[in-house]
Amino acid sequence: MKWMGSHGKKIVTTDRIQQAIRIYQGQKVMLDFDLATLYGVTTFNLNKAVARNQDRFPPDFMLSIPA
Repeated sequence: MKWMGSHGKKIVTTDRIQQAIRIYQGQKVMLDFDLATLYGVTTFNLNKAVARNQDRFPPDFMLSIPA
């Protein structure tokens, strides 16, 4: 990640995003901890925000992968 000038905001490079994309059953996916890292939040808070705003996401936005 890079820092953006005096605003103090992080810029995430396309290379970093591409590194976080994985293939699962033939579909491109991003794991919650990778997405949380990109947004600069904890995995817990990312999942909490998604659960709180489920109506804002398409039905296929999230899936659970068995351990």
